[in-house]
Amino acid sequence: MALENSVFASRPESLSLPVEEKGEGEEVEVATEASAEVFNLSEELGHVVTTETPLYPPVLARVHRSFQAKLAEREAKANEPRKKTQGAEKERGRFGWGRTKRKRQRYVEKNGRCNVSHGNMRETYRYLTDIFTTLVDLNWRCSLFVFVMAYAVTWLFFGAIWYLIAYCRGDLDHLEDESWTPCVNNVNGFISAFLFSIETETTIGYGHRVITDQCPVGTMLLLLQAILGSMVNAFMVGCMFVKISQPNKRAETLVFSKHAVISLRDDKLCLMFRVGDLRSSHIVGANMRAKLIKSKQTQEGEFIPLDQTDISVGFETGDDRLFLVSPLVISHEIDTNSPFWDMSQSQLGKEDFEIVVILEGMVEATGMTCQARSSYLAEEVQWGHRFSPMMSLAEGFFDVDYGAFHHTFEVNTPSCSAQEISLATARLDAHLYWSISSRLDEEPTLTNEAAKQPDSGSASSRGGEPTFIVGEMTDIQEQSGLGELNGSVATDQSESEA
Repeated sequence: MALENSVFASRPESLSLPVEEKGEGEEVEVATEASAEVFNLSEELGHVVTTETPLYPPVLARVHRSFQAKLAEREAKANEPRKKTQGAEKERGRFGWGRTKRKRQRYVEKNGRCNVSHGNMRETYRYLTDIFTTLVDLNWRCSLFVFVMAYAVTWLFFGAIWYLIAYCRGDLDHLEDESWTPCVNNVNGFISAFLFSIETETTIGYGHRVITDQCPVGTMLLLLQAILGSMVNAFMVGCMFVKISQPNKRAETLVFSKHAVISLRDDKLCLMFRVGDLRSSHIVGANMRAKLIKSKQTQEGEFIPLDQTDISVGFETGDDRLFLVSPLVISHEIDTNSPFWDMSQSQLGKEDFEIVVILEGMVEATGMTCQARSSYLAEEVQWGHRFSPMMSLAEGFFDVDYGAFHHTFEVNTPSCSAQEISLATARLDAHLYWSISSRLDEEPTLTNEAAKQPDSGSASSRGGEPTFIVGEMTDIQEQSGLGELNGSVATDQSESEA
């Protein structure tokens, strides 16, 4: 208020508002008189604003807090620490603006579809060199369209030729002449010629339209259409049969776990995922492979995008060949040859990679090779988890509960990398080795002290009582070979001589 009084020291009385001040914290009633223009003084900026208000009766504005109370409350709010927003933290951009972390683009989708688009291909004629595979690879809409058009075009083509023969021979001009012998009986237009073409190619043969022996051109055309029709039938039916019997749908019943886990197995860090077959017909010769997809830069500065690195899942030991009768947990031991050798739990969340798993085998019912694929991103690898058991022994069989197929639970797992665990184990083994060797070096001194005891007790041995020496071999035992190195018992040599 002192600032306001200093700025507007010469403020006219006409601008002052009748304010009835009361004690701090009490209500203050401000009466505003009706006028054409009212000057409002801003408390924060200290400038004058003119507003036009209609003529109304005087209004009483109740202010419950003074200006000093509002200022104190505003300062308190400014000094309060900002509450952290719940949810995923956003990265900060160049100017401090919130920015959502970019999700990595998958190389292989979870359903096995490869997320790669081929563009700018100029040598498209190569697709026509392998027309059979091209037709099989088409989607079902295009395949059905090609299937229908292949038959329709051949029927229309040969139907037009049959109509042209009848038109050139004049058969259409002698329809009512019974003495005229046409090339094909009962062909009186294009529709009838088209129907005859269908009957010829499909070998239906209703018997109403028949070729005569007076038309050698028609005979040659009949043979040509029969041969070409058989080729079209073999080609199109073969394409549809191969497309229907493709083992791609068989891969739909081969399932992979939603997450991969990293935990200890036999005191070694292992990357594990689960695979199962939902059908009772098995996959013969099932083989498992895994690839690490990660971009890298060589020492020469060459950037290799989406570099593929093999992940061993038991190729050396034969564990990659599966007997997939029940769900199995595939394990990759993280050793010195593993790409995860120096990766810890904290580094796992910062890495940008993708693990592609491939299951190959032969379908037992059809004998065709089947391949099922899936992938795991870095955020889909759970550190310190293990898969829940899903098999139980029932009466006469083993019961598999697929409800727990994707379920995992936490286990005690070190957060350091496999390399750090190996170094710690090596240090511990070295400490134990040197401690044991130092103890072995102290044993000869103990045996020398024990050897001096028979000399001090020789007098008592003459009294007829034998003397026992523990932990030392006598001359008699060395000759007989019956004593032991440690813990042997022998009598005194003097007693044996007596």
